[in-house]
This record gives sequence, C-alpha cells and structure tokens, in this order.
Amino acid sequence: MAATVGALAIHVLATAEPGAKAGAAQELAEAWRAGRLVMGGAERPPQRPARPGRPVLARPGDMPKRRALTTVAARVALLHALAHIEFNAIDLAADIVARFPGQPAAFHGDWITVAADEARHFLMLRGRLGELGADYGDLPAHDGLWQAAADTADDLLARLAVVPMVLEARGLDVTPAMIARLNKAGDRRSADILEVIYREEIAHVAAGSRWFAAECARRGLAPAATWRRLVHERFKGGLKPPFNEAARQAAGMGRELYADVGVMR
Repeated sequence: MAATVGALAIHVLATAEPGAKAGAAQELAEAWRAGRLVMGGAERPPQRPARPGRPVLARPGDMPKRRALTTVAARVALLHALAHIEFNAIDLAADIVARFPGQPAAFHGDWITVAADEARHFLMLRGRLGELGADYGDLPAHDGLWQAAADTADDLLARLAVVPMVLEARGLDVTPAMIARLNKAGDRRSADILEVIYREEIAHVAAGSRWFAAECARRGLAPAATWRRLVHERFKGGLKPPFNEAARQAAGMGRELYADVGVMR
C-alpha cells in the first residue's frame, strides 16, 4: 500500500535528530517527485515536532546580542542561529502539508519542495559550522518560530499570512546585510551559503503569497486587507523596516501590504 503525503510529513515532524530530520524531508520530496505517494489519510500532526536534546531552548529575550563578525566565535554564533531557523523551517513546511489536508496537489508539492530546500539549507549551515569547529546544538537557541506555527494551527490563511509572508519575508530583508558583513570579515565561504539560501527563500515567500491569494479568492476575501488584519491579530511582533522591496516584489508581496507599517504594531 502506498504511503500518504500526510504520513511522511508527520514522519518528518516526529524525527528528532537533526540530520535524520533533514534526511526525512529529503526522502519525502524524493517520494513525491517519483509519484510514490497518495493524497489523503486521517493522520493528525503532533502539536509540537520532535526536538533533539540540544540546543537548549531559551526565550528570545534571553538570547545574547549579536556581535561584530571579526572573530570565529561571532561567526559561529550567527551561523548557529541561522541553522536553528532552517531546522525549524523544515518542520514548518512539513506541518503545513500535514495539518491542512485536502489542498490541491500543487499546494502539497510546493511545500514538500520547500521542506527539502530547508533541509538542504540546514545541512549546508551545519557543515559550515563543522568547518569552523562547532556543531548545531553547541549554543542555546530560541523557540519563537514554532510559537508562530502554534498560533496559526487553526487556520490555513493565518498560517500563510504569518509564516512565509512575515517570518520568511523578514529573512529577505536582513540576509543581504549579513552577507555583506560576512564578506567584510573575509568569510566568503559562509557568505556564499547565505547567497544560495537568500535566492531560494524568495521562491518560498512567493509560494506563500501565491497560495495566500488563492485561499483569499476561494473565500471571497480581499488579499491585502485580509493579510494586514491577520498579521495584526496573529503575529505578536511588529513588522520592522527597512524592507527589501525588490526581493519582496519578486516574491509577489507588493508595497500595499506593508507600506503603512505603523498600523500593524
């Protein structure tokens, strides 16, 4: 009997060891591309994904401040934080597949592809940490990303509004400056990895904005007004300028969404 899309997505969520979780996401994508999966299934995803014993999770406000990237330790801290984001992003993509069944096959295909991309990003960053004498789990990390998933678990439209169109879009805003800082510090290897991630995250945000618009159309809602309302209701942080307007536009997020950021705080 063929495995279901939901069952393999839940397997990703239920896998704790970081390398194995990344591998499970890549296996999900391979099975999807090979046509070995069927839609449907009554499985329900866990409220929280499985997590390794390390890193120790702290509150976002308790995390140390970022430092200038002039030392290996400072670059390790930055790359570890980014690896943690990508590790969570694997689960975020798997969860949207498992938690919201009954969507078009193209929807599941997009987010399965995103999960595999995030797994590859995580492995790239983890590999770079290893080259610098460190590993994922060596430093504390925060749990804020999964909180956003928990806060939008009841509504696909809210999930799309907050996770790809706020959290991942924020990555488009801040990554170019991180790349520039790494290059200035002489760490071209790390900068090149972030370049790859940055280009591919534009496609992830585009998937979010595309499916958000489709779901708004299905419900007869105006996309811009609905997005602003959902961000105000469901996202605890404020949107923080400056915005990377070129990257956001390439991802299908026009300025009408976020230009008047003051009303969204």
